[in-house]
Amino acid sequence: MAWIALGVAEILEVVWALAMKQSHGFSRLWPSVVTLIAMLASVGLLGWSMRTLPLGTAYAIWTGIGAVGAFAAGVIFLGESLSTGRVAAALLIVGGLVLMKISSPA
Repeated sequence: MAWIALGVAEILEVVWALAMKQSHGFSRLWPSVVTLIAMLASVGLLGWSMRTLPLGTAYAIWTGIGAVGAFAAGVIFLGESLSTGRVAAALLIVGGLVLMKISSPA
């Protein structure tokens, strides 16, 4: 269950990052509201998953998937640039996350 909660927290992290971009510095109401709700839910689920998962594993995976997910969302939904270097960086993050997961005792 902790891994499922962490997965949902990761999705919500991407949601709040995308909504924060759309809020234009919290100057637009509804994207700002979505940002705050998704942030609270994401951190809450992260905290819940840490009851079982090791801190380093849970937090690294949460931030890493959030970073790669925000990168992907920016490319897909906002038309941000997709370069070889950016893709390589995202793949390195994913590789580190896979290693962190398979090295985790939980």
